[in-house]
Amino acid sequence: MRHIERQIVQLKEKILRVGTLVEEAISKSITALINRDSALAQRVMASDEEIDRMEVEVEEECLKILALYQPVAADLRLVVAALKINNDLERIGDLAKNIAKRVAQLAGEGPIDLPAEIRTMATLAQEMVRQSLDAVVNGDTALARQVREEDDAVDDARQRVRRMVLQGIKVEPERVECLLRVNSVSKHIERIADMATNIAEDVIYMVEGDIVRHRSSDY
Repeated sequence: MRHIERQIVQLKEKILRVGTLVEEAISKSITALINRDSALAQRVMASDEEIDRMEVEVEEECLKILALYQPVAADLRLVVAALKINNDLERIGDLAKNIAKRVAQLAGEGPIDLPAEIRTMATLAQEMVRQSLDAVVNGDTALARQVREEDDAVDDARQRVRRMVLQGIKVEPERVECLLRVNSVSKHIERIADMATNIAEDVIYMVEGDIVRHRSSDY
């Protein structure tokens, strides 16, 4: 095995470790939201430091490969995609932390019924992250394209939550702060789905050399 191949194997392993940490953070933040578990939310916020540390490690690994081996063609695309995927994973970790912050704030509010769409969005977004990481591991562009298509369902659910929040503010203006936090959670979940879509698009670039970002999901 060439030296660069060994380095790329190690790079993939590190990205997957970041991905595992990010998936755990999402799952725990949503569980904390549903159960209004402020202690679990605090643990999610604390775990973000580990994600940030791993993100720096992966970036340093990418830069080392570029400097030492000057990769070309498929190897170069893989390293460039890895840099972008790594950044998107770190941003997903930040979004999970932001959800946890909202949970900590909502825990001090009175009883609240979360819109069913929040759970729908969360389930879809988590699955998109999982699928996008599977696509990274297997170089699966068909799965990556499926992730791109799934993003529309999350966007639709997000708009329904937004409309519910606006209606709720009209009916119960005294609960505006609480309702705005619910809206903020839905926005963070939508952004997680967007980041999963970015990762899927990076997989297509990595495997096929085709930049599909800003194109419709038919590509």
